[in-house]
Amino acid sequence: MVTTTTKDCKNGPNNFFVSNPGGSWAHPPSPLPSDILPLHSPQPVSGHLLLFHLKLILHLPSSPTPSAPAVVRPLPLSPGPFPLSPPGLQAPGSSWSRLGLIRACPADEREAVQKKTFTKWVNSHLARVGCHIGDLYADLRDGFVLTRLLEVLSGEQLPRPTRGRMRIHSLENVDKALQFLKEQRVHLENVGSHDIVDGNHRLTLGLVWTIILRFQIQVIKIETEDNRETRSAKDALLLWCQMKTAGYPEVNIQNFTTSWRDGLAFNALIHRHRPDLVDFSKLTKSNANYNLQRAFRTAEQHLGLARLLDPEDVNMEAPDEKSIITYVVSFYHYFSKMKALAVEGKRIGKVLDQVLEVGRIMERYEELAAELLAWIHRTVGLISNQKFANSLSGVQQQLQAFTAYCTLEKPVKFQEKGNLEVLLFSIQSKLRACNRRLFVPREGCGIWDIDKAWGQLEKAEHEREAALRAELIRQEKLELLAQRFDHKVAMRESWLNENQRLVSQDNFGYELPAVEAAMKKHEAIEADIAAYEERVQGVAELAQALATEGYYDARRVAAQRDSVLRQWALLTGLVGARRTRLEQNLALQKVFQEMVYMVDWMEEMQAQLLSRECGQHLVEAEDLLQKHGLLEGDIAAQSERVEALNAAALRFSQPGLDLPCDPQVICNRVNHVHGCLAELQEQAARRRAELEASRSLWALLQDGAGPLVVALQVRVVEAEQLFAEVTEVAALRRQWLRDALAVYRMFGEVHACELWIGEKEQWLLAMRVPDSLDDVEVVQHRFESLDQEMNSLMGRVLDVNHTVQELVEGGHPSSDEVRSCQDHLNSRWNRIVELVEQRKEEVSAVLLVENHVLEVAEVRAQVREKRRAVESAPRAGGALQWRLSGLEAALQALEPRQAALLEEAALLAVRFPAQAARLQQGAEELGAEWGALASAAQACGEAVAAAGRLQRFLHDLDAFLDWLVRAQETAGGGEGPLPGSLEEADALLARHAALKEEVDRREEDYARIVAASEALLAGDGGELGPGLALDEWLPHLELGWHKLLGLWDVRREALVQAHVYQLFLRDLRQARAVLRNQEVALSGLDLPGTVESVEEALKRHRNFLTTMELNQQKMQVAVQAAESLLRQGNAYGEQAQEAVALSQENQLRAQQWMQKLHDQLGLQHFLRDCHELDGWIHEKMLMARDGTREDGHKLHKRWLRHQAFMAELAQNKEWLEKIEREGQQLMQEKPELAASVRKKLGEIRQCWAELESTTQAKARQLFEASKADQLVQSFAELDKKLLHMESQLQDVDPGGDLATVNSQLKKLQSMESQVEEWYREVGELQAQTAALPLEPASKELVGERQNAVGERLVRLLEPLQERRRLLLGAWAGLREAAERRQQVLDAAFQVEQYYFDVAEVEAWLGEQELLMMSEDKGKDEQSTLQLLKKHLQLEQGVENYEESIAQLSRQCRALLEMGEQISRRQSQVDRLYVALKELGEERRVGLEQQYWLYQLSRQVDELEHWIAEKEVVAGSPELGQDFEHVTVLQEKFSEFASETGTAGRERLAAVNQMVDELIECGHTAAATMAEWKDGLNEAWAELLELMGTRAQLLAASRELHKFFSDARELQGQIEEKRRRLPRLTAPPEPRPSASSMQRTLRAFEHDLQLLVSQVRQLQEGAAQLRTVYAGEHAEAIASREQEVLQGWKELLAACEDARLHVSSTADALRFHSQARDLLSWMDGIAGQIGAADKPRDVSSVEVLMNYHQGLKTELEARVPELTACQELGRSLLLNKSAMADEIQAQLDKLGTRKEEVSDKWDRHWEWLQQMLEVHQFAQEAVVADAWLTAQEPLLQSRELGSSVDEVEQLIRRHEAFRKAAAAWEERFSSLRRLTTVSTPNPAPAPLPWPHTPLSMKKGGGSRRSRSAPAQGGSAPAPPPPPTHTVQHEGFLLRKRELDANRKSSNRSWVSLYCVLSKGELGFYKDAKGPASGGTHGGEPLLSLHKATSEVASDYKKKKHVFKLQTQDGSEFLLQAKDEVRSVPFSLLSKLWEPPGWLAPGPE
Repeated sequence: MVTTTTKDCKNGPNNFFVSNPGGSWAHPPSPLPSDILPLHSPQPVSGHLLLFHLKLILHLPSSPTPSAPAVVRPLPLSPGPFPLSPPGLQAPGSSWSRLGLIRACPADEREAVQKKTFTKWVNSHLARVGCHIGDLYADLRDGFVLTRLLEVLSGEQLPRPTRGRMRIHSLENVDKALQFLKEQRVHLENVGSHDIVDGNHRLTLGLVWTIILRFQIQVIKIETEDNRETRSAKDALLLWCQMKTAGYPEVNIQNFTTSWRDGLAFNALIHRHRPDLVDFSKLTKSNANYNLQRAFRTAEQHLGLARLLDPEDVNMEAPDEKSIITYVVSFYHYFSKMKALAVEGKRIGKVLDQVLEVGRIMERYEELAAELLAWIHRTVGLISNQKFANSLSGVQQQLQAFTAYCTLEKPVKFQEKGNLEVLLFSIQSKLRACNRRLFVPREGCGIWDIDKAWGQLEKAEHEREAALRAELIRQEKLELLAQRFDHKVAMRESWLNENQRLVSQDNFGYELPAVEAAMKKHEAIEADIAAYEERVQGVAELAQALATEGYYDARRVAAQRDSVLRQWALLTGLVGARRTRLEQNLALQKVFQEMVYMVDWMEEMQAQLLSRECGQHLVEAEDLLQKHGLLEGDIAAQSERVEALNAAALRFSQPGLDLPCDPQVICNRVNHVHGCLAELQEQAARRRAELEASRSLWALLQDGAGPLVVALQVRVVEAEQLFAEVTEVAALRRQWLRDALAVYRMFGEVHACELWIGEKEQWLLAMRVPDSLDDVEVVQHRFESLDQEMNSLMGRVLDVNHTVQELVEGGHPSSDEVRSCQDHLNSRWNRIVELVEQRKEEVSAVLLVENHVLEVAEVRAQVREKRRAVESAPRAGGALQWRLSGLEAALQALEPRQAALLEEAALLAVRFPAQAARLQQGAEELGAEWGALASAAQACGEAVAAAGRLQRFLHDLDAFLDWLVRAQETAGGGEGPLPGSLEEADALLARHAALKEEVDRREEDYARIVAASEALLAGDGGELGPGLALDEWLPHLELGWHKLLGLWDVRREALVQAHVYQLFLRDLRQARAVLRNQEVALSGLDLPGTVESVEEALKRHRNFLTTMELNQQKMQVAVQAAESLLRQGNAYGEQAQEAVALSQENQLRAQQWMQKLHDQLGLQHFLRDCHELDGWIHEKMLMARDGTREDGHKLHKRWLRHQAFMAELAQNKEWLEKIEREGQQLMQEKPELAASVRKKLGEIRQCWAELESTTQAKARQLFEASKADQLVQSFAELDKKLLHMESQLQDVDPGGDLATVNSQLKKLQSMESQVEEWYREVGELQAQTAALPLEPASKELVGERQNAVGERLVRLLEPLQERRRLLLGAWAGLREAAERRQQVLDAAFQVEQYYFDVAEVEAWLGEQELLMMSEDKGKDEQSTLQLLKKHLQLEQGVENYEESIAQLSRQCRALLEMGEQISRRQSQVDRLYVALKELGEERRVGLEQQYWLYQLSRQVDELEHWIAEKEVVAGSPELGQDFEHVTVLQEKFSEFASETGTAGRERLAAVNQMVDELIECGHTAAATMAEWKDGLNEAWAELLELMGTRAQLLAASRELHKFFSDARELQGQIEEKRRRLPRLTAPPEPRPSASSMQRTLRAFEHDLQLLVSQVRQLQEGAAQLRTVYAGEHAEAIASREQEVLQGWKELLAACEDARLHVSSTADALRFHSQARDLLSWMDGIAGQIGAADKPRDVSSVEVLMNYHQGLKTELEARVPELTACQELGRSLLLNKSAMADEIQAQLDKLGTRKEEVSDKWDRHWEWLQQMLEVHQFAQEAVVADAWLTAQEPLLQSRELGSSVDEVEQLIRRHEAFRKAAAAWEERFSSLRRLTTVSTPNPAPAPLPWPHTPLSMKKGGGSRRSRSAPAQGGSAPAPPPPPTHTVQHEGFLLRKRELDANRKSSNRSWVSLYCVLSKGELGFYKDAKGPASGGTHGGEPLLSLHKATSEVASDYKKKKHVFKLQTQDGSEFLLQAKDEVRSVPFSLLSKLWEPPGWLAPGPE
């Protein structure tokens, strides 16, 4: 029994079986016609058997013979091992068991599903190679199909299967396939080739599953994002499915079985990748078959995925996992391939984009290259221009522009160039990567063109930079020359201007010596100017050099040069003119001098002519007349001289000349000389007349007397001669006597001076400096007198020196003696001056020491007085505090003075070591006193601190008690109303919590009070008074504290219960509202009628249930609260129970409705499924009943459609079964729905049965009608295929290459395989033809077709063999030729590789050569250094490249036999390499030289810049504004000159050395370096010249400013001394003591002595400066000297006035000091009176009384001192002192203050006595209160005794109590007496102290205060006196409510000062109002007659408010300090808080 299988790619599957008629069925036969027999045979047909059968078929007769061994019948192949089903009923994927005809086990079902799935999967892959299988088990046996499947899956070529149909052939083929799987590392367990050949179902399925796992599933790997874990195989596929279906509703893939039943997962996968194919929102989980059918159909039609599964294969209880995995894998690979195709599309698009991008890049490259080349050419043209600006700034701008071009523009272009290279490289790389031809830029746009143009650009740049640098250097030199020119011009102009101003001044003087001095000074100026001419010529030479070099600002330079030359010419002209004027002036002064001499001569002549002597005789008369003639001759001669002088003088007054003087002066002088001469001539004429008259008389007498007269005349002549001799001798004697008198006068003056000096010297040497201050002051006064005497004596010494100078100059014969006397006097004077200064120093030292000791004693006395005052002060709190505060103020005032004295003592001890011990002792004593005072102050402070602690304790205790009472009242307010709402309860709880916080805060106060009290009790008790019983107070305090805590807890419990109650009410209201809403929602609900409406209702109801669950929590809270309230017995508990019951009822109703909705949903789902199935059945019934007749061609298609229809019917059979199961389940679960469900099921079963019967009948009809037509069509199609193959075999061209021949061989192999398959197919068709009962016509047609096909097959064998032979021959020839070409190509490759390497080396060498040939040597030092570093790296790279050259040489030697061209190329490379190294060496040398040149240039520039900076400093015209400034300038300039000289020489030497070394080395720029060196040396020389000039100017300026500074300083000292004097005459407050004023004045006068030497030095300095300076400076010097001297004289006068004033002020100051001390003392006493704190017990009152008596004693002790002070003041008033008004005011103040202190002491003493009585009463009351408190438990005890002994004991105790009560009755009576006032005139009782709170006890009793005694129950306290009759005052807050029964216009609160006096209440603005009488707003006083007051309990805005209503209807609201307790007017005592608490008024 043989089975053959073939496949047709175009038609459907045709399965032919050769069966044995005697064969039997393995299972019961199907109800088919008896002529169709099933056959099953596992044996395949071999190749040889196929050929035998083919020949047999071709020679068979037209009808089968009886001897035929078998009957061949065509039958469809069953998909499983089961018997065949009826034809057409077994469609692909159908299952006969699902039709209910055959029931198999689940394993068989799973195997059938797997077989069907795997078969379809195999066919889906074999379809690629045109193969198909029908039976998985049978078709895999021969190994052919398995091999083809593995080739398709792996993509690899497996060994060719062995031809043959024998078992061994099949085993061999299968082994090859299994071996391939093993090579692929596929583990095959227990699977062998014989298992597959034998058709083992399980192992065959396992093999296919293994293949699926290996080639389909194993490649799946999903990497998760969370844990980066890599999964594989099944888990990875499952994860992929989960990832893709995530987010889809009702899709949860957990496995590959049940998770896919509903079909939603398949649809989700499709929808994820193709959402346009599936509308996922319309799919439902219940319609699984529909979902599966939709998914499979969509995958098959739109995705091209084979339909491996059917809906019924998946929609089952246990779907097969492997089948589903196989199908799902197809989805995975399809979608992965779709993604890969998308990626490939993107890649293809990317490739196309790359091609387009490369095109764009090439276009972009050419565009950028053209732009760059254009820019290069344009830039080369611009920078080749060698025209530069003719200025440094212009060249710098051009250089900056060039630098900006090089740093900004060029780098961008260089980057563009590099980007172009990178762009070209990237273009070439992309083209190489794409195997495209390399890009060749168009002509002129290549990289080499750009490099060439770039080289031209760099060359032009280098030339441009060099030219710019040269021009810049030239311009810098010119600019430096210009700066030097400007600097020199400025200096020359300044000098010229100064000298022009100097020579323009004609202050020659008006005397001949002054003019002669001016002439000498002028000659010096001329010499200086003549020496300066060379410097002016230097300026002209600099200007000429600048003009020659073409300096841009040559015009300005020439103008400045001309200006300097003009000023020089002007100066020379001025000097010449000044010399002319000076010569004229000198000549005029000489003429004037001659005139003076002439006038003097004429005056002498006049004296001679005025002589009354006319001669005693004739001879004498003639002699006189002869002498007179001589005089007249002299006069006549002098008259000519006078005329000549007058003529010479008048020449100077002629107009048109430079007049040296006023012409009027000259005329006056001439006229004066003329007048003198005329007068002299007139006198001479008169004298001649007189003498001639005398001669005539004597001649007359002589003529009459005779000889007597002659003798007489002779005697007269002799006498006259003798007289003349005597006269001459007398004149000599007179001169000698005058000289002697002058000498003796000088000697006398010297003697007197030496006597005084000797006396004073003896006194000074014998003087012993006293130790006492008074004696020192006396000595100081003597030294003051000595200073005055020395000042007068100094004048005398100066006169002596002047006299000696005159004598020496006059040539006195005793000049040596006089000079020695002068020297002796001066030496003694100098010695006495030094001795006086020494003694003054000693006196000053003693004075300083004594003053210091005196001040130390004063301070020590003050400190001692303060200490005694502190030690003697009483220890009461107030006085001690006052004393301590006063002491602190005194210490603050004394401490700086004490520290200053100690510091001064240390300084004086260092200055005067002899007094060190005394000073140290005084300092130690002062320190000891100060320490004692500090100790006393510390003790006082400790006492005050102790008293303060006690007072603070009492105050804290009192405040705590007040707070404790208020807190107990607040905490104990439990009787108040409970809150009516939750907010009110929260507010009360918050306030109660705030009270707790306050209590917690007060807990620290409580602990502190307890601790303080314990500390006080633990002490010695000295701080406590006898009446302060703390041990009795503490238990009460503790009891009150614990009572407060208990009250707070009770109140809190009540408030918490009320709060819980309010919370319950709120929750109950909310719960009721929720329940009402639930009832409304649950009422009026109807069941919906459709699935969608039911689902919507379910959704709404679920939301409703969720809301109920949320509200259930609130209900639970209410329930818990209700339970709590029920346990507490609250009435609202029942309402809560009702709410709980209602809630439970609503929950039950909601659950019932939910169940109804679920039931309705199930019913609606069932009805919908039934409706859908019913509609489908009716639709299919119409298709089954379609009886249309069709031709034969369409029968087969109709049969196929009917088979599909039957398959669909079989698939949907499960739908029916599912509906039946759901109906049965629904009837079981819901019996009430059984009738409707059963009816619906019956209808559906009936329709289904009709559909099945109709379908089977139609199937039999179509099967019979389609078989004959199929045979004819099959033969026709085979004939077409054979004809096509013949046409293919006619072309026998084997091809010209290996690829074509290989393709032809593969094609031939495929044709042979196809022919073999067609052989098998013809045999199968023959068997079918023989088996079918055909009609004769059909049989004849089939026979013809069969013969034609057989003949065509035989004809194909020979062409196939011939074709194989030709192809094999062509293959061998081509293979040999390929090997030969391979050898040739290898050799060519080596050559080309060498050429390629050589090209790369040459290219690299060319690039390096371009770099080496670069002429760029850097623009500066840094860039050159970088270039040098780069060049060294390039050289190193060239050295390293030598190995590459050697390697290339070795390649050349290996290829020498290839030709000489290789060796030539190698030689060229070697030459290039050697040339490159030489070029590198040359460039390195050039770069090194350039680097050194730049370094030298930098140093030269820095040094020139440094010299220029120093020249600016050295040439500064600033000579200082004052002495300090010029001193600083001189010091800085000296330092500057020193530093500049040192640093400059070092730097200049370094630069010169460097220049010399570089020149010696042969540097190319040696000339430039030499020029730099010369310029530097010249600049350094000029700098040194400037520095010398400035040093001289600063020295001269310093001398001048020093004089002005000394004068200003001295004048300032004088002014400061003058300003200090008014403080002596009118000292500021506070006034110092008289002794201090006197000491201050003496110290001031001593300071004046130090100024004497300074004044003298100033005068000497002024005299020296006047000889140097002239003009304005001389005038300023003289003016400043006069100002200082004038101020010095005024200071001396003012000092004398101050001395007189100080003595007159001392007494007045002493009185003021005493009065001030007394007033301060009385103020302190007044402050101490009543300053202590208010006593709290009897002991504190007694202490205050003792302290008050101590104050009285102190007052009485100071009365004498007060009386003495008053007497001193009255005496001063009688003496009419200058401060009389102040003294009178002080006297009045002393008297008034004395009376005030006395009155205040008396009033306070009375108050203390009253307070003593009050505290005695309080002490007794406390004791009584304690006794009553102790007896209360005894009286309140209910114990009566339980025995006789106990009763007797109780009686004894009661008797004892009665006795004690009787004893206490007297004490209570005394207490009552103390509380009554027994004065005849009732006075207001003292008010209770505000710190003693009074309150009433609950229940009507009185609550005893802790600070006031309690009253006995039988003796109520008397009512207080009417307080409205007592005056009280203080501040209140007032609000006016009503004004005369009308609302007040101003109802705001106002703070007013209130005064209650005599039944009237007044409101004032402040405390000064009552004194002034002006009330607030002018309001009248408020009468309290018939006025009422009450507590304003209805006013809630403020606390402690009471209401006051007057008789006229006015109403006021007044706020008190604390709570108002008593009404009406007694509460006014607590309404305000006046200063120092409330106190009674003056009444």
